[in-house]
Formats: sequence, C-alpha cells, structure tokens
Amino acid sequence: DCHQYTNKSCEECLKNVTCLWCASSGRCVEYPVRRVLPPADLCELRSARWGVCWVNFEALIIAMSVVGGTILITLGVCCCCCCRKKSKKQVLEGPDKDDERAAREREKRRVRQEERRAEMKSRHDEIRRKYGMV
Repeated sequence: DCHQYTNKSCEECLKNVTCLWCASSGRCVEYPVRRVLPPADLCELRSARWGVCWVNFEALIIAMSVVGGTILITLGVCCCCCCRKKSKKQVLEGPDKDDERAAREREKRRVRQEERRAEMKSRHDEIRRKYGMV
C-alpha cells in the first residue's frame, strides 16, 4: 500500500514501482494505471515523481518529445539522403536497362522498315520492267 509512505521520503515511496510521489504535498499514492499521466487533482505534473525522484513528469514529457522529434527528423534526413544518393547513382551510371531495351526496339523497327522499303522498291521496279516503263 502506497499511502503508508506519505510524509516520508521520495526514495522510500518509489521503492514500490506502483507508487507515485507528489513532491508538493509530500503524498505517496497509487499510480493511476488506467491513465498515462496522473490527473491534476491527484498531483501536478511538475510535482509528480515516478520511478526516480530526480525526474518529474513535466521534464520527462519534454525530454521524450525532444528525443522523439530528433529521431523522426534524423530518419527523414537519412531517407532523403539515401534517395538522392540512389538517384545520383542512376544518373552517373547512364541509361538504365529500360532505356537500352527501348533503343534496341527502335533500331529493330528501323531495320525492318528499311527492308520493307527495299522490297517494295524491287517489286515496283519489276512491274515497271514488265510493262516497259523503265
């Protein structure tokens, strides 16, 4: 029971991990497990201690926000750097496989078209010779 540590020291209260020490009132109370943060009527955030006596909830929230924000920003910067590095690498390597394949297909179509033109020209020349139009 946490109430037995009221008006004693913070260290004695927090030996039991289910207890919350309120520095302003000197009370030791059960931590409200259904809520993430203790309600204001139980204890103000700047006076609430849980786990260790030297960190209050207000400082803990600010510190966690700063650390979380720093991690998110770092991840975002790393992702951007990796994407840029990858795109620069592709530019430096030259055309990729899709571009090479498209160029080969264009060349094949051009060669077939030239063959058809030569074939049509030879047919027309034969017809002209047959009818004496040369």
